[in-house]
Amino acid sequence: MSNIHNSLSIDAIAKTITDIAGIAAPKQAGHSLDILNNCARKTFNGKSADRIFIYNPDAIALWLFQKYTPMFEEAVLSSSIWLPMLSIMPTVTPVCFASMYTGSMPVVHGISAYEKPVLKTDTVFDAFVRTGLKPAIVSTAGDSVSCIFLERDIDYFIYETYEECNRKAMDLIAKDQHDLIVLYNPNYDNAMHRNGPESKSALDELANNLETYNMIIKQIEKYWSNHRTMIGFCPDHGCHEIDGKLGSHGLNMDEDMNIIHFYKFINSTEDKF
Repeated sequence: MSNIHNSLSIDAIAKTITDIAGIAAPKQAGHSLDILNNCARKTFNGKSADRIFIYNPDAIALWLFQKYTPMFEEAVLSSSIWLPMLSIMPTVTPVCFASMYTGSMPVVHGISAYEKPVLKTDTVFDAFVRTGLKPAIVSTAGDSVSCIFLERDIDYFIYETYEECNRKAMDLIAKDQHDLIVLYNPNYDNAMHRNGPESKSALDELANNLETYNMIIKQIEKYWSNHRTMIGFCPDHGCHEIDGKLGSHGLNMDEDMNIIHFYKFINSTEDKF
């Protein structure tokens, strides 16, 4: 493993999403990612995206991509760009997703430990609602994404299993009624904690996450061809092995801090010619 933290932080994702959608950012959001803004601008010929789908698989570390690169081949080939990203301390799920969707650090949004209060800080979801757009969250029950973004005028689809969540997400794409869809999957993280980051069960779930990303792209290409679309594969933090060959995260170490994101930009068929 290296001793270098990545330079692009996930707290820039919130403003990047709203910049690419052409709407005002969450009130406290700071900077955005110029590299993604420029990629979107080039793909969409200067226009804004009118559909955004963010897939949030939990705990996909950069070192997994580096060590098991062949597993990521289809994701690499089907994406417009991939970026080494930096998580937020402490590297636990509610802290990281609060930063990702508010555009701020824990001292601002208020979640600084593994706890799941409803955020009072402005979020990407609030920004979309203010503009008259329609967001949706699809998440497993009791997990951070299904808890900390509650009490907003958005559509929530909460299920017991990640497989149900994925089926619902595919259905929402086909119905084409939402401007922003966020899908959360905990399956790699769960297997990693129970059996270790490189156990067969964990790597099988990693393969499932990568296949889900590819399925999302194919479904969007089928049903959203008349939209300018941004798709993100955006994990929250990484992971490392602890005693007993189990998995964990939460520390300020490269294995936990450095993660991998993939993004795809698809132009509307009406704008291609």
